[in-house]
Amino acid sequence: MPKRIAKRVRKPRNIWLRELVSSDPELGLGLDYTARSLQMRAPRGGLCAVCKGSKLLCGKTRCPVIARLTSHLKLWRSVKGLSVDGSSPPSVFVGRFGYPYVNVGPLTPPFYGDTSMYDAPERWLGKTIEEIIDFRSQLIRGMYRVHVKKPNAAGKILDLTRELALAEHYVETEMKLKKRPRKRFYVDGDIQPIGPTAPLERIDVGYLRWDRYMEKAYYDTDLKASEATKMLFDRGVPVTRIQRAFSVGSFGVERNRRLVPTRWSITAVDD
Repeated sequence: MPKRIAKRVRKPRNIWLRELVSSDPELGLGLDYTARSLQMRAPRGGLCAVCKGSKLLCGKTRCPVIARLTSHLKLWRSVKGLSVDGSSPPSVFVGRFGYPYVNVGPLTPPFYGDTSMYDAPERWLGKTIEEIIDFRSQLIRGMYRVHVKKPNAAGKILDLTRELALAEHYVETEMKLKKRPRKRFYVDGDIQPIGPTAPLERIDVGYLRWDRYMEKAYYDTDLKASEATKMLFDRGVPVTRIQRAFSVGSFGVERNRRLVPTRWSITAVDD
């Protein structure tokens, strides 16, 4: 009689985090984990799996994983349907993976009000870790794919994204998503806080106003990007706003303008 080979049963990964969330009514916020409403991923052999949020082996005073998860759960409870309405700080993001075809899109929270603090790192001095994580994690990112050298091929959706990036104050924004954001959470204390992401179908923006120096640099198609950046900095425009406008190809000689991944635009403006 042939021997029966026993199947190897894999234990759920990150079960400690699921148990922590499920046992804390304030942290869990009523999510149904039996329906796999939350997907958790973590690198194998990571420090977080050993620490389990209690030993603080990373050396931080508070567990960044639990802080991020708390912020994510609060946001996911308010995300319903395919429409996201709120006040963008303003904020946009240009990815770098797949370059020169990259994901571009606006970021907005699902509520209205003065959200200018959410994308202004220069104003975060004195804020707690939880507050800073909330600022970043509550921004939902709609995304669409475009070639960095052919941004106009995206049509009106790219034009509105650029207008949003050049805005001086927070802007009422409505995003229509193609599908609901996935409820995924990555267990890693070194990952930058970021909110849910979903493909973007269309975007509508309310009344907005550009900074006059930013507007001047945008319409001057003979002004080099390096000169525009220096001019704006000398005029007192916050570095974050310069980086944001730089990433959506708002500066430089017209034939050379292109989208720049957010990470690279930060480095370019700092230099």
